[in-house]
Amino acid sequence: MSESGPAKILVRADGTAIAYHRLPGRVPGVMFLGGFMSDMTGTKATALEAHCRRVGRAFVRFDYRGHGQSAGRFIDGTVGLWRDDALAVLDELTAGPQVLVGSSMGGWIMLLVALARPRRVAGLVGVAAAPDFVTRMWQDFTPEIRSRIERDGVYHRPSQYSDAPYAITRQLLAEGRQHLLLQAPVSIACPVRLLHGMLDPDVPWRLSLEVAEKLSSDDVTVTLVKQGDHRMSEPADIARLLAAVDELAEHPAAPPAA
Repeated sequence: MSESGPAKILVRADGTAIAYHRLPGRVPGVMFLGGFMSDMTGTKATALEAHCRRVGRAFVRFDYRGHGQSAGRFIDGTVGLWRDDALAVLDELTAGPQVLVGSSMGGWIMLLVALARPRRVAGLVGVAAAPDFVTRMWQDFTPEIRSRIERDGVYHRPSQYSDAPYAITRQLLAEGRQHLLLQAPVSIACPVRLLHGMLDPDVPWRLSLEVAEKLSSDDVTVTLVKQGDHRMSEPADIARLLAAVDELAEHPAAPPAA
């Protein structure tokens, strides 16, 4: 059974408390990586957990620092810190190969994790994966917003998904540029499945085609859903997600040579 009750806590080396829920089971396990200012209670994360429980597969979902039930302030977060949170969860809370499922920003984090731990990753499933989003965000900002960020260090961007605005900080944008992936081939060889809604207003669906092109893996499939939005949480979308995860978990690729 899944761990019940309150979330468990993983204490990072720097003292940050990372909240998580973990389900024991067979491997390859499944690890869910949420999006920017999202948390582990969303539809995709909980649907994946319920599915893994049904089939007896290990599963873990967690909140990055500054997200959900984890400690820290969102405004202090960066891509590198959130990647390190994900690596800590992979290293300390899972065993054996894992299928990483990354939603939106989590798609960027999953790629960074796969590059750092290639022998631990059996496959990747991206849902509206958004690697390098800081560069597109900056390009889309008006000169006035850019000036505000340079002057104040932060811009509170309205969100259509939450009453709370997104805090876009100068530090987030600057630090994120240290983790850009798509200017060159991405040395990830495991199987990859990318799902993307063509009505996504936040992450253009053509980005998934660019990701597929840059990955070194030959086993990459992109599924475009004509009426799909950014969240991809409708029942048909969830069914596609579960099918992609099952495909990779049931037929995992061999780990790369050491």
